[in-house]
Amino acid sequence: MAEPTRIKLFEGLSAKDMKEITPYLFPVGFKKKETVFSEGDPSDWLYIVVEGRVKITKVSHEGKEIILEIIEPGDFFGGIAVLRGFPYPANAVAMEDANLLKVSKANLLRILDRFPPVMNFMAQNIGDRMKDFQENLKNIALERVEMRIASLLLKLAERTGGGGIDIRLTKQDIADMVGTTVETAIRTMSRFRKLGLIEEKKGRIAIKDPEGLASRSGHRPARPY
Repeated sequence: MAEPTRIKLFEGLSAKDMKEITPYLFPVGFKKKETVFSEGDPSDWLYIVVEGRVKITKVSHEGKEIILEIIEPGDFFGGIAVLRGFPYPANAVAMEDANLLKVSKANLLRILDRFPPVMNFMAQNIGDRMKDFQENLKNIALERVEMRIASLLLKLAERTGGGGIDIRLTKQDIADMVGTTVETAIRTMSRFRKLGLIEEKKGRIAIKDPEGLASRSGHRPARPY
């Protein structure tokens, strides 16, 4: 199991509190591209990523996969469906080999009742993610592809607090996250490289000119790199 400090949901708890919670956490592993759950499945479990990454996806009417969110180590997913009691509204798929912890609805409710700080963190986190989700939908609907890809790269880089993106992304992944074709994603990323805005090495993307990339996104970066 991960160290308590790695699980954001439980960061405010003491070692004694974690000892009480640990019996409720069940480890489970998934191979790359393996489905954690599918849209419409009963929402029996809240999941926490310990190692690896999980993508949350929907399939359009045309059969195209759209990536709604990438869940990083330490983050949870499936919370809204579990708490509200409706089926999972999207798919969860391992982007790479992933080790997760899962918590049943009954045990999650016990934890939230016993530890109000966990409930407060979960509510705030869900609210922030819903806001991001709505912003992403607005961007897909209103902004040009170049702006959407630039915004995506800046957002992913901000998570690490530096100029690099700590995720191996294919051009297909980028296309699926901004609602475009892989050919358009390839052309746009190539243009960004030629302009000196980004650099790609061994599947990793580095932001070389955050100000220049921000000007392409229509926004300024949230923090300096």
